[in-house]
Amino acid sequence: MDPVSPPPPLAVPVPAAVERKHSGLGISSFVISLGGGFAMFLLFCVAGFMETTTPGGIDEDSGVAVVLGLVIFAVIALHLLGLGLGIGALTQKDRKKVFSVLGLVFNTLVVVGTACVIFLGSSME
Repeated sequence: MDPVSPPPPLAVPVPAAVERKHSGLGISSFVISLGGGFAMFLLFCVAGFMETTTPGGIDEDSGVAVVLGLVIFAVIALHLLGLGLGIGALTQKDRKKVFSVLGLVFNTLVVVGTACVIFLGSSME
């Protein structure tokens, strides 16, 4: 090295592309949508089975029917929570949005589908 030449440049590490992580809220929304959707399907299967196997149908004032209805509304409330988590996940910066969008879509489908089934059931004799 000659005394007049400048020193060689220091090797500065180039930062790798920052890998965005999945949003915890989005994952929670997605898991709620899958688990709650499966639970809602099972609840409607149980209600349908009870309706078809009971002579004259389910007595609407029976304790089993009341508990079944309350559990259905509790699962709807769980899906509304999933919708809120999905919306919250969409507002997070520097996070992947895949699970939040999937959670929003699936939670919305379950809530709207359940409302349609309830409306259809109440409009029938």
